[in-house]
Amino acid sequence: MATPHAVAGFLVALLPLIATPGASLALLLRQVAEHGRRRAGPVILGTTGGLAVHAALAVAGLAGLTARHPGALTVVRLVGGAYLIGLAAWTWRSPDRPPGRRPQRGSPAFVQALLANVLNPKAASIYLTLVPQFLDAARPLAAQVATLAAAHAALLAAWLLAWTALVGRSAPHPRLRTWTTRATAAVLLALGVHALA
Repeated sequence: MATPHAVAGFLVALLPLIATPGASLALLLRQVAEHGRRRAGPVILGTTGGLAVHAALAVAGLAGLTARHPGALTVVRLVGGAYLIGLAAWTWRSPDRPPGRRPQRGSPAFVQALLANVLNPKAASIYLTLVPQFLDAARPLAAQVATLAAAHAALLAAWLLAWTALVGRSAPHPRLRTWTTRATAAVLLALGVHALA
């Protein structure tokens, strides 16, 4: 396991990255505005599940792979950008659905959040560049990465829950729902275009 000092330093380094609005927050705001607070859970679980995937890939040697094949991260970035643009288009069309209606079968909130995180180059770079700075070569690698990933997931979940509490109070208002959905689509589109640039 990572030492408490390493975990604390890692969380401090993560704070500005988590506080920067991204795809996970955009998806959360849309789900909460459209369906209420109960829909925050799948987004948070999908997002933290994506972190688990990145942690597992880091342990499996993704860092070594990208060192030998620099284009691997570029492929992840391009696929992620295309996914975010597609998700933006789907989101833009969705505010006319009646409140509380379940999303289409092919795009549940959990899967959207999971894919958005797994295909997010920023999340991948955390486990390729930031995590190694807090690892001790004398300790088992997998346990340290798992500890840091769990701390990352807890901090991110707390951040998203705070936004859920803030937005959930007025989520049923139709104008807020439409505005949030449109803003979410715009953010996802901007993130996707940026990833492809």
